[in-house]
Amino acid sequence: MNSASNSSKGAFLAVLSAPAAWITLFFVVPLSVIWAYSFGRTLGLTEVAVTGTLDNYVRVFDPVYLMIFAKSLVFAGVTTAVCLVIGFPYALAMTFATDRGKILLLLGIMLPFWTNLLVRTYALMAVMRTEGYINDAFGFIGLGPFEMLHTNFAVIVGLVYVHLPFIILPLYSTLDRMDRSLIEASLDLGAGHIATIFKVIVPIAKPGILSAIMLTFIPALGSYLTPDLLGGPDSQMIASVIERQFKRANDWPFGAALSFMLMYLTLLAMAVRAIQDRRATRAQRHGDA
Repeated sequence: MNSASNSSKGAFLAVLSAPAAWITLFFVVPLSVIWAYSFGRTLGLTEVAVTGTLDNYVRVFDPVYLMIFAKSLVFAGVTTAVCLVIGFPYALAMTFATDRGKILLLLGIMLPFWTNLLVRTYALMAVMRTEGYINDAFGFIGLGPFEMLHTNFAVIVGLVYVHLPFIILPLYSTLDRMDRSLIEASLDLGAGHIATIFKVIVPIAKPGILSAIMLTFIPALGSYLTPDLLGGPDSQMIASVIERQFKRANDWPFGAALSFMLMYLTLLAMAVRAIQDRRATRAQRHGDA
């Protein structure tokens, strides 16, 4: 028994060693260096002295940067809400579609996702610019042109377009495993389709909905390319500010502090989600008891 157990442990460690070394070398070590830089100051063009100072974190709470953080949270929240409004019916349609319909609906959401993000963003710029296809269509009916590009509206549209698969796929995975006899029972008892969705399907799918919201909100909060290309001066998000600190201002310590403030917000959101899951599990256990 001991030899078999030791052999299993050895095989497990052998399999684990390669990914553990990769994660340590290319994720933990660089992240630790950037975290250390957040407690330092710049001495020259390339040198950073780690002094243990908290000045960079104090600077983060300057009203200018707090406003950018707040704006990033608003953009990410609106993006997530719009994605949920669009994605939930789409995932529901995929769940009850035929096998062929599921494939077509899945391709419809995945084909753009397989295209390079930069290409998709430039395609949106071509569509939304003043001389773009949308304004050309409005021109045929005597309207416009409307200024859409380099606005907050363009940023939200771009973020929704990029992050929509992040909310549809988890929702579909949750809804597809749902016990459909509960839906049939609800309809047989006289509840309409809308009532069944909100009183039966949504409560059952709530864990999957919360997970999908997290998977959409966190990447949207840290988006850089989409707001940088589609937005204007008033549409910048925190990732754009971080990029400028590292590349243009050459202020790596402050850029590192901003980066880790964003990471702390992400970890806080994940912790809240974990606490909610734990409470829901405890409540379910007490209910079963």
